[in-house]
Amino acid sequence: MRGPVFTPTDPGFAEEVAAFNLSTQHQPDVAFGALDAEDVATAVKWAAEQGMPVAVQSTGHGASNAIQGGLLISTRRMLELSIDPVERTARVGAGVRWKAVVDHAATFGLMGLCGSTTDVGVVGYTLGGGLPIMGRKYGFASDHVIAFELVTADGTQRRVSKDENPELFFLLRGGKGNLGIVTAIEFHLFPSEDIFAGGVYFDGQHAATVLDQFSRWVDTLPTEASASLAFLRLPDMDIIPEPLRGKFVVHLRYAYQGDAAVATQLLEPMRQCAPFMMDATGPLESTQFDSIHQDPDQPVPARERGFLLDRLDHQAKEAILRHFGPGVESPVLMAELRLLGGALAVSADGEDSVSGRDAAFSFFMAGIAVPPLAELLQQVYDAVQEDLREASSGSTFVNLHGHFVDAEDRDRAWAPRIRERLKRAKAEVDPNNMFSFGHVVGLPVIDQTVLLEDVVTTGGDAVPGN
Repeated sequence: MRGPVFTPTDPGFAEEVAAFNLSTQHQPDVAFGALDAEDVATAVKWAAEQGMPVAVQSTGHGASNAIQGGLLISTRRMLELSIDPVERTARVGAGVRWKAVVDHAATFGLMGLCGSTTDVGVVGYTLGGGLPIMGRKYGFASDHVIAFELVTADGTQRRVSKDENPELFFLLRGGKGNLGIVTAIEFHLFPSEDIFAGGVYFDGQHAATVLDQFSRWVDTLPTEASASLAFLRLPDMDIIPEPLRGKFVVHLRYAYQGDAAVATQLLEPMRQCAPFMMDATGPLESTQFDSIHQDPDQPVPARERGFLLDRLDHQAKEAILRHFGPGVESPVLMAELRLLGGALAVSADGEDSVSGRDAAFSFFMAGIAVPPLAELLQQVYDAVQEDLREASSGSTFVNLHGHFVDAEDRDRAWAPRIRERLKRAKAEVDPNNMFSFGHVVGLPVIDQTVLLEDVVTTGGDAVPGN
């Protein structure tokens, strides 16, 4: 293995295993910084010989549950990036973030289907389906994958596409990290011109009016338009625009690709429904997508919870306002309704593993997970989920699932028929369940009988120094 290897006592270990979510503290026995696919394959073979479970991390944005023991392979050094402007395709390594793709593609008038923040890794985002800013027009990011390069539990490197390993291709698009480590991905790009997007901020006292209008307005939107509504309790910090600091606000997020006059006309019912504090909508470059949602760009200790809604009826709106409306003291910094439907409802290839095709909305909550708020957040999330049970589909979108408490909770990310196919494939390509961390299904975790000191003592050649 050519990349650096770290044990818990080595300088650099903490930095190597750190997640973007600071409330998640990974504690593997060994951490390895892979440089390429060959490194990943070698590391996986070594772990199999030791009887060690394997985890993988790139940017750490999806670190909802901590890794305990085993080998953590970091792919953040795998920064291959190439764009074919003629074919409108891109190829990226497992460590590439969306920002690099967006910036490079923009020089050719193209864009990738990134989500609310370009700070996340392309591979992890896409394996979970990938819910883009322009998703209602183009679908999920995974709908437009051409091929994956995958290392399975036996250390074999496989190319996975519609024609090569088609069952794995079906399952990797939405199946997350069940079946191996994706070392590279190839996907289609799209024209980036004529985007009108941004946010409109309303004082929280108008939350009921804005939510009610939003529930009617979304039924009028064409597939070219995407929208979400967030209830924000913003901290009094310099990173927040001055008019919004320390305020409870309702944030309408909006994106449209097409004629700017049409985009403005479509938005007008929301702009007129209540006095707004700030209107930050207008023509937008794809390189400015981060300005729409204003997601944190620095690591934070967070606890999140997400699930899918079939409808936004009167009872659902009342439940949301009861927990997040005016006068409510809540530890939840953000509660977001994101409109689904449009191209998100239909798989580009007829079928895949992405959840949320039939849902009307994604509902997502996030808060700062520091004592004593962490325990309180859990209680609030449970109460909200119970109050929205009638409107909920009972499923989740895996990338927005958040912290899971057990296997049953984790499995809600997939419909039963998809779960069964994932389990069958898991038994075939990973029979010992080496990849047993994160959102996986199937077999129980293998016994980790090899202690770190045994590995270092008896397998020193396999664990090179830094």
